[in-house]
Amino acid sequence: MLVFILNAGSSSLKYQLMNPINKEVLAVGICERIGIDGILKHEFGDDQKIKIETDLPTHKEAIELVLKTLTEGEGKVINSIDDIEAIGHRAVHGGEEFAGSVMVSDAVINKMKELIPLAPLHNPANIMGMEICQDLMPGKPNVAVFDTAFHQTMPDYAYMYPLPYEQYTKNGVRKYGFHGTSHYFVSNEAAKMLDKKHNTRIIVCHLGNGSSVSAVFDGKCIDTSMGLTPVQGLMMGTRSGDIGAGAIQYMMETEGWNIKEMLDVLNKKSGIVGISGKSSDLREVLEGAESGDDRCRLAVDMIAYIIKKYVGSFAAALDGVDALCFTGGIGENAALIREKVCAGLDYMGLNIDPVKNNKRSGEPRDISTNGSRGRIFVIPTNEEYVIANDTYKIVKGLE
Repeated sequence: MLVFILNAGSSSLKYQLMNPINKEVLAVGICERIGIDGILKHEFGDDQKIKIETDLPTHKEAIELVLKTLTEGEGKVINSIDDIEAIGHRAVHGGEEFAGSVMVSDAVINKMKELIPLAPLHNPANIMGMEICQDLMPGKPNVAVFDTAFHQTMPDYAYMYPLPYEQYTKNGVRKYGFHGTSHYFVSNEAAKMLDKKHNTRIIVCHLGNGSSVSAVFDGKCIDTSMGLTPVQGLMMGTRSGDIGAGAIQYMMETEGWNIKEMLDVLNKKSGIVGISGKSSDLREVLEGAESGDDRCRLAVDMIAYIIKKYVGSFAAALDGVDALCFTGGIGENAALIREKVCAGLDYMGLNIDPVKNNKRSGEPRDISTNGSRGRIFVIPTNEEYVIANDTYKIVKGLE
């Protein structure tokens, strides 16, 4: 079975063509600068790559170009779009309505439209991708896989904010969490790697330009760092993470910012780029810290410290920890961040092995010492596989 996996953003479109049964990826790519000019980067076969620059005024032209590239010319990997059996869509916000992946229908799309205020940048693009695929590939099943679904197992005392209760009942103001497909995949892989088979206590650190931590007990999320929106929680590439409401009020008053300007600062000008003054790319900030840039050093120390605080609080929520997992671009590749986060966690039974930690590998690995009571894992995430596999199971009636 071939599943076309789509992740539609506001001006970009990521895709994969995968067989979820054997995890074979036939092609992967991205359309960038949709509505500006247009670039398609397409990878296939034995590390073959092509780049196409052409006008992509809307997502429809982008998806049409992707389907043409998959079926014709140099980048061809299938004979026709008839070879695609289903389309799996990344859907960012499912609110409380969707606790799992679902077949796309008019009712599902209408409910996602109602949730647009909770994800104004993401849900419209996700919906657009679904509607375009329904138009271009009529009759093919479409499945929505929600970032928020995995976190719907959180208890009410974990997801509620201490605000007037009517804000929850009237406006749905609560913690939802994101990166759910990654947290689900990594926690499942970690459970397989543990000797313990039941009542597993796993903390997953998904660290990238967007970052979040989750506490997973026996396969179910009991807490996570992101909240109503992805700006809450850890310090990220451009997002601030946790910050006191009083600080927001003070900045708005002293700078004369309105709420839109304030949110622009919190979402696009804070985090790693805001502290370092150099880049939102941690690789450049690490280089700056090594060369003596003190603001880069501060950014690195803050990133690790904030992650470590969440690890400690989630270990308390789980009544201990069997495995601490690192994933995402930073989690998988930044040995220094892993080292700083794990420093001093021996009281939790987590002891990192510096030699194992500094070895690079694209495979899941244990970087804890042989005598460590809890395990420390680096597990490459595979969100696309989760989307493809959920799509397969729903289309085949297995879920």
